Amino acid sequence: MKKYIIILIVLAFYMKSVNAQESNSPQTTSPEKYGKTLNLGVGVGYYGHIGNMLPVGSLNYEFDVAKNFTLAPFIGVYSYTRYYYWGNPNKPYDDPSYRRYSYRVIAVPVGVKGTYYFDQLFRANSKWDFYVAGSAGFVFRSVVWDNDYYGDKQVYKSATPLYLDAHIGAEYHLNQKAGLFLDLSTGVSTFGLAIHF
Repeated sequence: MKKYIIILIVLAFYMKSVNAQESNSPQTTSPEKYGKTLNLGVGVGYYGHIGNMLPVGSLNYEFDVAKNFTLAPFIGVYSYTRYYYWGNPNKPYDDPSYRRYSYRVIAVPVGVKGTYYFDQLFRANSKWDFYVAGSAGFVFRSVVWDNDYYGDKQVYKSATPLYLDAHIGAEYHLNQKAGLFLDLSTGVSTFGLAIHF
């Protein structure tokens, strides 16, 4: 994570120097708008009690709320399969009832992401956006076990339904309608396409 933050800081200083070189060119007087943007991302993240990274898909739509600040309703999806060894506790351990069972979890976080843009502070040129953000919402889970499993089905209970995430990121504008973004966070980090309307 430290490496990514250092990269973003270096990019910010680079953009500041590029902006200084372009200071003789005419500047637009209208403030930049960040909203009306559909962000489609894929990446990796952690969820609840799972001890490893999982593939994640995300979608959000940003709209302007105040100067340099947007809100974006979001939805994401995680999916994973875990295995569990179980048998009849009244039988010896080598009984055929003991075998490996599986369960599949689909987790769907839904909520709102608030984003503050630092382009003016960093004096970034119009090709770049730099931001920090926070997300809050809830996670809806669906858990499906093997049909013939009758043991403890509460092994996933330690995952909270509350979803909180802090972000830092940047977007590079390919043109006025599309950009590529990198969003690093405490839970889910994504790379994706931003479509501006």
